[in-house]
Amino acid sequence: MLTDPLHPAVVHFPIVLALLLPVVTAVALWVVLRGRAPTRPVWSVVVAFSVLTAASAWVAVRTGEDQEERVEDVVSDDAIHEHEEAAEFFLPLAAVVMLVSAAGLLKGRPGDAARWLTLVGALGAAAAIVRVGATGGELVYRHGAAAAYLQQPAGVGDAHDDDTGEEHMDEAEGERPEGGGEAVHEDAGQGR
Repeated sequence: MLTDPLHPAVVHFPIVLALLLPVVTAVALWVVLRGRAPTRPVWSVVVAFSVLTAASAWVAVRTGEDQEERVEDVVSDDAIHEHEEAAEFFLPLAAVVMLVSAAGLLKGRPGDAARWLTLVGALGAAAAIVRVGATGGELVYRHGAAAAYLQQPAGVGDAHDDDTGEEHMDEAEGERPEGGGEAVHEDAGQGR
């Protein structure tokens, strides 16, 4: 059985893979340059990582698009758009890195150039995925995107959090006491 929503369950794969790709690429490049192992088997690990990065990014973008309408009921379009744009920048970048990494399997100068370009592209992809993750985290933790999937029992809370970080009740529900909901007693703390 798949989790609902699926997007939060899959987004961590491209993040982790994209952050590891520069490290894997640098190690593989070092091994190849030092002649410690044959190029094709070593560089195949980089190609596999880049394929997994691009494929998982595609799945993350698709699941994000599938769940966008539901989150739009809770989060502003601007915040969603910023995250969406970051992801749509990362996806083709990951695909290009994947293709260039495959060219790194070639022999001679074309393969050498492709391997160095893969390292540069992997560093760029890592920077891009940080932006995707940051904007996604803001959607959840700053803008409350997870609320689109919370089920509340009937009549529970019309409390909301505004940009000041303070919780408020709708007028029909009454006011919360100061101090976060606990009663304040005048004689509390006296006689110490």
